[in-house]
Amino acid sequence: MDDMGTFRIDIELENPAVRGPRRRVEQLLVDTGSELTLVPAPELEALGVARERVKRFRQASGSVVERATGTVWIHASDAFTPDEVVFGEPNDLRILGSRTLEGLNVTIDPVSKKLVDAGPAPAAAA
Repeated sequence: MDDMGTFRIDIELENPAVRGPRRRVEQLLVDTGSELTLVPAPELEALGVARERVKRFRQASGSVVERATGTVWIHASDAFTPDEVVFGEPNDLRILGSRTLEGLNVTIDPVSKKLVDAGPAPAAAA
């Protein structure tokens, strides 16, 4: 059972180079403190998602790790967005990061433990 204010959701991934087939990834921790979404590498590999670059990440423990990233369409909470995701290794957490949340245009309802539509995006007035 998750602590108060934390929760997990299921998402679907789609390869932008081969639109159509999706892969369900379950139980990602919704984490506004993480920039990128992290999913197990086999889920991305099964869709044929390319490893585009390698980045360094600082973990909560302070250690720094290197992980490959690639681009996918992420479907969650009746919305979808293209995003860069991290190819997770076996002991990595499954995380839904803040960039994905922003791209989906959702906010977090910590009481009901779900994502909710953030409403109209702000735009500059002419």
